[in-house]
Amino acid sequence: MRKTDVYPAAPRLDVVDVLHGHRIPDPYRWLEDPADGRTVAWSRAQDELAAAHLAALPGRDALAARMHALLDAGSVAAPLWRAGRRFWTRREPGQEHAVVLTRGTYGDERVLIDPMVIDPSGRTTLDAWLPDLEGRLLAYQVSAGGDEHSVLHVIDVASGATVEPPIDRCRYSSVAWLPGGAEFVYVRMVADDEVPPGEQAFHRRVWRHRVGTPTSEDRLIDGPGLYVDHTYYSAHVSRDGRWLVVTGNVGTARRDSVWIGDLHGGAPLHPLLTQADDVQCSAWVERDGLLYLRTTDGAPRWRLAVTDPRTPGREHWRELVAEDPDSVLDGVRRLEPLDGPPLLVLARSRHAVAELALHDVADGTPRGTVPLPGPGSLTGLSVADRDTPAEAGRLWIGWTDFVTPSQVHRYENGQTVLEAAAPGAVAVPAVHSAQRTCTSADGTTIRMFVLAPDAESGPRPTLVTGYGGFGISREPAYSAAALAWVEAGGCYVVVSLRGGGEEGDAWHLAGNRANKQNVFDDFHAACDALVSAGTTTTNQLSIMGGSNGGLLVGAALTQRPAAYRAVVCSAPLLDMVRYEEFALGRTWNDEYGTAADAEELGWLLSYSPYHQVEPGTVYPAVLFTVFESDTRVDPLHARKMCAALQHATK
Repeated sequence: MRKTDVYPAAPRLDVVDVLHGHRIPDPYRWLEDPADGRTVAWSRAQDELAAAHLAALPGRDALAARMHALLDAGSVAAPLWRAGRRFWTRREPGQEHAVVLTRGTYGDERVLIDPMVIDPSGRTTLDAWLPDLEGRLLAYQVSAGGDEHSVLHVIDVASGATVEPPIDRCRYSSVAWLPGGAEFVYVRMVADDEVPPGEQAFHRRVWRHRVGTPTSEDRLIDGPGLYVDHTYYSAHVSRDGRWLVVTGNVGTARRDSVWIGDLHGGAPLHPLLTQADDVQCSAWVERDGLLYLRTTDGAPRWRLAVTDPRTPGREHWRELVAEDPDSVLDGVRRLEPLDGPPLLVLARSRHAVAELALHDVADGTPRGTVPLPGPGSLTGLSVADRDTPAEAGRLWIGWTDFVTPSQVHRYENGQTVLEAAAPGAVAVPAVHSAQRTCTSADGTTIRMFVLAPDAESGPRPTLVTGYGGFGISREPAYSAAALAWVEAGGCYVVVSLRGGGEEGDAWHLAGNRANKQNVFDDFHAACDALVSAGTTTTNQLSIMGGSNGGLLVGAALTQRPAAYRAVVCSAPLLDMVRYEEFALGRTWNDEYGTAADAEELGWLLSYSPYHQVEPGTVYPAVLFTVFESDTRVDPLHARKMCAALQHATK
C-alpha cells in the first residue's frame, strides 16, 4: 500500500521565513489555524485513522480494563488544619475527580466541594482551594474544559453556601487569608479591555479583597518594580496578619523577585530580591515572627536562612541550615511538640528520593530524621495550626511510590504510622524496582528508575519516559499505566534528565537554553544503557513524553530515528521557531531561548523537531495526543509535526 493511500492529504505550501539569515521552510503553516476548514477536516480524518488502527490492536480492551482497576485505588491527601477543623481531599474508587472534605473535632466528615456535582459532565476541574485561618470560609478555584481559566468562589464551611459572587480571571491565582476571614490577598489577571489583544494571560495584579464587597472596591497592592509583564505572583500573609510577602517570577524563569510589606503600617511593599539577583527564594514569616528564606543564594541545592522581617536585606540573613551537597532542600515545616522545643522539618530529595530531617529551630542543629515507608516521594507535608492544640506535635506526610497510591502517614513521638491508605482495595502486581546509573555523552552520571516484573528481566518491551525541563523533578509515584505495562511483561523506566530539578538548580541550568542538547544526550544514553544491559532491544524500545517531555521524545525520534520502535508524544512543543507566538509560549523563552535573537535561534534550530524531519527517513511508529482547548501548549505543534512525519517517513 502506498503511503498516500494511508494518510490524510496535507498540502505542502511554499512558505519560507528568513530569520537572521536562515531560510526556514514551514509547509504546514496552514495547520496553525484551528478554524480553517482544511485543518478541521484533516484533524477529523486523523482521529478516524488513529481510532480505527488502535481499536484493532489485540489485548487493548483487557489492558484498558486493568488500568481502570488500578486507577480505582483512588487517593487521599495530607490534611490542612484550621482551628480544630480538618480539611483534605480524597478520590474514591470510581470517582472521576477528588473531592474536598472537612471534619470538625467531634463531627462527621462531609463533602465541601465535588467537581462532579458542579458539572456532571466531568469537564470542570478543581484547580486550588484554601480555608481561612478560622476554618469558617473556604476559597476555591475551578476551570472548565481544561482551559485553566480559573474562577474563584468563596463558600461558608458550615452551610456550604456561596457567600459572594464568583471572581473571574484568577488563572494560577495565589490566595492568602488575613486573620478573621474578612479579607484575603489574591492575584488576578488584568481585564481584556485594559491590555492589547491576546495579552490577557500575561498581565497580573495583586489585590486585597474584602469578602462580600465588589471587586471594584479591591485595593491594589503596590511596590517598586512589582508589576512586570509575564510575571506570576504568589502571596503569603503571616499568622498575625502583619506581614505580606509577595514573590514574583517572570514567565518560567528560575529567578525570583521578593517583596515584603507591613500591612499594619500600610506602607508599600519593599523589594527584598529582584530578578537581577539571579536566585530562587521561597520566603514566609513563621509563627515565631521571623522571616524564613529557602533559597539558592550561594547554594544551588538550596539552603535555609532567617532574619527579622523589619531588616530583611541579605546582609542581615543568618544561615540556619547550610546546603547539603548531595540532596535538594524542597520544603520546610515548623513542628511544635507537646514537650520540648520547636523543630524544623526539612523535606529533601536525594537523587529524586524523598527524605525528612529534623533540625533545631534556634540554630539549625540536626535532631534526627523522620522514618519514611521506603524509597518514594512526598505528595504533601502538614502540621497542625496554632489553633488546633489537640493535634500539636504531629506531622502528616502525603506519600506515594511506584506501587503505592497516594496515602497519608502520621509522625509523632519518633514513630511514623499509616493513618489513611488510598480508599480502593487494589491488587498491585509484583514489581521489582531499582535505580540505575549510566554515563551521558559528556561524562555526566545519569540516574533512572527501572521497573520490571523481576530482577532478571530482559530483554523485554521497554517504555522509557522523562521530562528534563523547567527545574521539574520526576520522582517515584504510583502510575496505573506503568503498573499495567509491567504486569503485561514490560519494563517501565523514568530517567532523571538534566533540565529537571532532581539535582538542584545547577542541574536545571545544565539542560536549558544553550545546553538543551544535554537533555537529549542524557535520554539517548539511558536508552543505550538499557539495550547494552540486555534489559531491552532497539526493536522493543518505546519512548513517551508530554509537554516539555513531548519535545524530548520529538527530538529523540528525529535525532536517532532508528533507535526507537515507537513513540507517544503528548501535548508537545515541536516547532521551536514559532512556539512563542502561541498560547503561553512567550513565557518559556527563558527556558529555551527566543527566535528573535540570532544566537538563540541557532540553539532552537539545532534540535527543533519539526525542522529536523528529513524526507526518506525510516521513522518509528508515532502517536500524537492533544486536546483542542489546551491553553498552555497549542495543538498546532502536534498537527504540523504529524503532517511532516507522514510526508517524510519511508
